[in-house]
Amino acid sequence: MTVEMPYQNQSQPQNQTLISSGQNDDDEKILLVDDNPTNLQVLLQTLNGRGYKLLIAKDGENALRIAHKAKPALILLDIMMPGIDGYEVCRRLKADPEMSSITVIFLSALDDTQDKVRGLETGAVDYIAKPFQAEEVIARVETQLKIHQLEQALAARNRQLEAANQRLLETMREGIFGVDAEGRITFANPAASRMTGWDLEELTGGDFYGMFLERNPEGIHAPRQNTPLYRTLVDGVIQNVDDSVFCRQNESFFPVDYSCTPITEGGKNNGAVVVFRDITEKKRQQEILQQALDEVDEQKDKLTHMSRLSSMGEMASGFAHEVNQPLTAINNYAQVCKRMVAREPMDVESIKEAMGKIATQAQRAGDIISRIRSFVKKPDHCLERVDCNRLIQDVVKLAEVDARNNQIEIHIDLEEGLAPVRVDPVQIQQVALNLMRNAMEAMRDTATRDIGIRVETLKVNDDFVQVRVIDRGHGLADDAEEKMFTPFYTTKQDGMGIGLSVCHSIIQTHGGVLNFERNPEGGAILWFTVPVA
Repeated sequence: MTVEMPYQNQSQPQNQTLISSGQNDDDEKILLVDDNPTNLQVLLQTLNGRGYKLLIAKDGENALRIAHKAKPALILLDIMMPGIDGYEVCRRLKADPEMSSITVIFLSALDDTQDKVRGLETGAVDYIAKPFQAEEVIARVETQLKIHQLEQALAARNRQLEAANQRLLETMREGIFGVDAEGRITFANPAASRMTGWDLEELTGGDFYGMFLERNPEGIHAPRQNTPLYRTLVDGVIQNVDDSVFCRQNESFFPVDYSCTPITEGGKNNGAVVVFRDITEKKRQQEILQQALDEVDEQKDKLTHMSRLSSMGEMASGFAHEVNQPLTAINNYAQVCKRMVAREPMDVESIKEAMGKIATQAQRAGDIISRIRSFVKKPDHCLERVDCNRLIQDVVKLAEVDARNNQIEIHIDLEEGLAPVRVDPVQIQQVALNLMRNAMEAMRDTATRDIGIRVETLKVNDDFVQVRVIDRGHGLADDAEEKMFTPFYTTKQDGMGIGLSVCHSIIQTHGGVLNFERNPEGGAILWFTVPVA
């Protein structure tokens, strides 16, 4: 049993609590812990009469028990003790929320740096080496107690400020109702009165269900047992309700978020607290934000479309040449047919053959025009289940115009058996075409142009398919990692810097990734992923 008694100058202090003479209950408590009675006597003599209430313990177990009961401000703690040592005592103190704020100074003859570091790591704030020097003990104790007092005062002030701020927020922004087990209003704050239009006197005693809760278009209240408040009152569970409505005194409605928290006494639900917030302004801002987002999406669609039109404009001369070739052939075959029809006897088989060639060339011209029209039209953003390899093959046919102009071949390596992907085909074609054209432009004036570019498809995992465009051109700029997909960043002399930025946005919208690698053989590898259907 620990006994409290006035301090006496004893040669063999017992394992008990001692109170220094002439002090009152407001004095700072200091617990002295050491298994050596001589050391305890030295500490007592050093600190006695300085306005401290001194407590002692001769081992770790008693130190923890006394600390838990007395809550001293400071503990001077020996390290080497029987039973649990000082390190373990400090660790347990800091692990207990009720004692974690107690300041600990270690006492030890151990002079090794690692021992000191270990002591500080367990939560001690200082270290006094044995044998003690009275001036050092007094100075360190006074310093740490002053720090402890300042910390306690600061924590108390912070708690006061937090409480004041919380009260202010609740008063100004949130309405509060207290209701009893029957749903009758027992109290309301001024904010609740202001937002609902009812006087505080009128609110008290009113039926919360009938006065405020949402009604159907016919003005009839929902059954009480279906309301969040009823579930709180009956089941004792907190209910949070977003985007509901309350009724004002003038029968108009206003949007609210509200919560119902049970009031429990003796295990019984005696009522609830309803806290609500008028979200009229919040909803207005949400509508404004949504309008802005819709406008951004619309402008993004226009930019994406303009990017496709720009690509087609840059490739126009090549497409004109592509279409002109089958048209010229059609004209030539038509002239041949005309001459053969005029001959006697008429060579029907030759005419049929020429007509077949006319049809083939017409189909060729039609396919070219169809691909162009499909690419430049403004899509309706319909995600479709498509064959990724077929999609890339169609893009390669579009890109072959630039390939012939730049005298660069396009090699394709498409993995067989790929699962269908779910994409907007026109937008994914736009991305793939942009990467192919960039790759060809990067190789146009290089010695590696004869190697050509390579387009690959491959399975990444069960969720994504990857498309890779590989070139052996002049490579990427040094700052590509930071700026590659930034709008208006370009290394081209006449480029606008929106192509890759638009592509990046398209792939992100599809839930995939657009990225690049530096080709170990020279050049670059740009790739993107699209989700499996």
